[in-house]
Amino acid sequence: MAERWLLADLGGTNTRVGLGNKAGLIPDSARSYANAGFDGLAPLLQTYLDDAKAENIAALCAGVAGPVMGESAQLTNHNWLIESSALRSATGVSDVYLLNDLQAQGYALDDLSAGRVTPLITGAQADKTATRLVMGLGTGCNVAVVHCTPQGLFVPPAEGGHATLPHCDGDLGALIAHLGHDNPHRPIESALSGPGLQNIYRWLTGTDLSPDQIIAASDAGNPLARQTTDLFLQLLGTVAGNLALAHLPMGGLYLIGGMARAIAPSLTSSGFHTAFAAKGPYSAIMQDIPIYLIDDDMAALRGCTRYLGQIHDV
Repeated sequence: MAERWLLADLGGTNTRVGLGNKAGLIPDSARSYANAGFDGLAPLLQTYLDDAKAENIAALCAGVAGPVMGESAQLTNHNWLIESSALRSATGVSDVYLLNDLQAQGYALDDLSAGRVTPLITGAQADKTATRLVMGLGTGCNVAVVHCTPQGLFVPPAEGGHATLPHCDGDLGALIAHLGHDNPHRPIESALSGPGLQNIYRWLTGTDLSPDQIIAASDAGNPLARQTTDLFLQLLGTVAGNLALAHLPMGGLYLIGGMARAIAPSLTSSGFHTAFAAKGPYSAIMQDIPIYLIDDDMAALRGCTRYLGQIHDV
C-alpha cells in the first residue's frame, strides 16, 4: 500500500482529520470531531486512526488555530497545547509538522476547485504567479501571504488578527476606542470576527445577538443591525486595504471562514470596496486587486497535503 499522510485542521471548537497522499486529499477520508470530547489532539487522532482503520501513515501535518512556536502550538480559543512529541507517541508517526491554520489554508489555493472559489470583486486579470493574500474571518481573524517560488508555494506564519486596529475618524474611531476598554491594544479580531460583529452590535444597542441573528436582522432591514454590518464591512475594507498595500497581492485577496461566507452577500453593496481602495495615489493599484470568497471546509486539509507533498518532493 502506498504511503499515506495524516492531516488535521484544529479550530477552537472542532477538529477535522483526514488522509492524503501525493495525489491530494483522499476522498471521503475526512471526519469532524468536537474538541470538547477529548483531552487533547493526541487522543483525538488516536480515535480517528482507530475509526478509519488507517495504517501505513508516513507523515502528519496539523494546521492549528493559534501561534506555532517550533515543536509546539497553543490553540487561541481552546485550552489545548499541541506538542509534536505527544503526537509522535500517540500515532507512531515520526515525521510531524505543525502549521498555523491560515498557513494551511494558504497552501491550499492551487488545489481548490473552481466551484469553491467565488469572485466577489473582479479587479484586473489575476496573475496566479503573483503574491496572494488569504484573510480568515471566523471565531478569530488572521492572514496568510502566499508566495510562488520555483520550489512551490511558500506561506510564512503570521498572527495578523492580533495587530492593532487602525486609526479612524467618526463612528469607526469611536468604536475602536470603545473596543480598547476590554482589549487595550485593540486587536483587529476584536471587531473583524464573529465575536467582533457582536461587539459592534453591543456597542450600538447595549444588547446581544448572535452573528447569524445580526446578519439576518440586517438583511431584513433592521436599521441598527444594518449599521452594524455596514461598520463591520467598512472597517474590513480599511484593514484589508492596509494589508494589501503591505503585500501587493496582485494574484488576489481571498476571504475564508464562516464569518466571511456570512457577510459576503453584503460585501459588494456596502462601503467595503470604497474603504479598501481609498489609498490616495495607490487607489488604481488597489482597484486592480481581485477579491474572492473561498467556500471549502476542507481547504486546510488540502493545504496540509500540499505542504507535505512539497516537503517530500525535496
